[in-house]
Amino acid sequence: MLEKVFRITKHNSTVRTEIIAGITTFMTMAYILAVNPAILSDSGMEFGKVFAATAIASAIASFVMGFTANLPFALSAGMGLNAVFSYTVCIGMGYSYQWALSAVFCEGLVFIILTVTNIREAIVTSIPDNLKKAIGSGVGLFIAYIGLKNSGIIIADPSNLTALNPEWYKGAPVVAIIGIIITGFLLAINVRGALLIGMLITTLIGIPFGVTTYAGGSFTPPAPYFCEFAFAEIFSNQKTLLDFITVVFTFLYFDMFDTVGTLIACAGKSNIIREDGSIPNAKKALLADAIGTTVGSILGTSTVTTFVESSAGVAEGGRTGLTAVVTGIMFVISLFLAPLFGSIPSAATAPALIIVGVMMISPIKSIDFDDLTEAIPAFITIIFMICASSISDGIMFGVLFYVIIKMLSGKFRELHFTTYIVAALFILKLIVDVIA
Repeated sequence: MLEKVFRITKHNSTVRTEIIAGITTFMTMAYILAVNPAILSDSGMEFGKVFAATAIASAIASFVMGFTANLPFALSAGMGLNAVFSYTVCIGMGYSYQWALSAVFCEGLVFIILTVTNIREAIVTSIPDNLKKAIGSGVGLFIAYIGLKNSGIIIADPSNLTALNPEWYKGAPVVAIIGIIITGFLLAINVRGALLIGMLITTLIGIPFGVTTYAGGSFTPPAPYFCEFAFAEIFSNQKTLLDFITVVFTFLYFDMFDTVGTLIACAGKSNIIREDGSIPNAKKALLADAIGTTVGSILGTSTVTTFVESSAGVAEGGRTGLTAVVTGIMFVISLFLAPLFGSIPSAATAPALIIVGVMMISPIKSIDFDDLTEAIPAFITIIFMICASSISDGIMFGVLFYVIIKMLSGKFRELHFTTYIVAALFILKLIVDVIA
């Protein structure tokens, strides 16, 4: 049955490998079940209801990804987008969470239309090959950076940069460092499930350090919201309507290119990108993202997107949709075991993110650094992802630099017309930002 649905043997994998990969992916992204409700609760939403909405929407989106696209990528509420939801739209602009959920719902519907009409897939294909490699490498460095920050190994310094935590030898930072060593050793001796095993061992090591503690709470699954929208509020006056359009466009932009970047990076890591630069079943993968966002807004959570942490499962050998389905099942189980999953510290998931970053940076070796019209945009893509803490901004400036430098160098014929269209959309986005 599983072989018929997921064609596991054809993808040089096994059921055991796919299950381990799915659990590993879930473990690296399970933090979203605590972080997303915490962020959205600042907008006035109930923690428990958002927790349920996050788990259910993540499960549904991952099931769609696994069963329709047969790709090993999981989805959940996107980090960054949830912050825009609470701190920009609700707190900064003063709108209700119902108003913000209405914007997310409309974004999801627009994405479904863009996906069905192949526009989103065309955007993925339009990104030049060297930029695809740069995106994969940049995302790898970015998630390693996230791991270092989440574990407290690096912290913000007075100059608004990051620096080594002066107390790196205490608490969470030292537990994470030990975890990196253990996980790296397990990988070096080719232990199957090394990332997952390393995560579990690190969780146990965190107990005597006071890093791993039992989260507590009820094992009874809470109920999510349902259709908490405020469309009447949107059309109450011209300013509100214009703000709504701007917010929907903002959600569209970040979701579009975060997902594109993640798909390219994870597909590159799993070696499934075709010679023409396309990703198998990209349309279905993007549809899973759109459906997840729409369903998530109905249940009461912010934009759902493909998670870069999926690369942890890919690194464990996940190659089919069974990996995503297993991750989805874990999200369903989490509804009943929230206190246990909430007990896994970020110090235990950080080593997996950091080591996956090592694995994902390998495409940088094949970037053509001898051709500066290729090398400079690739470097810009990578450095912006890390320094701006944004996958989408890295893609935006990478594409813009690519188009401008190619045109100024007289190599404009090397560009596909859809690349020009994507660049024009980025320019429009920058103009909107300046005006706003």
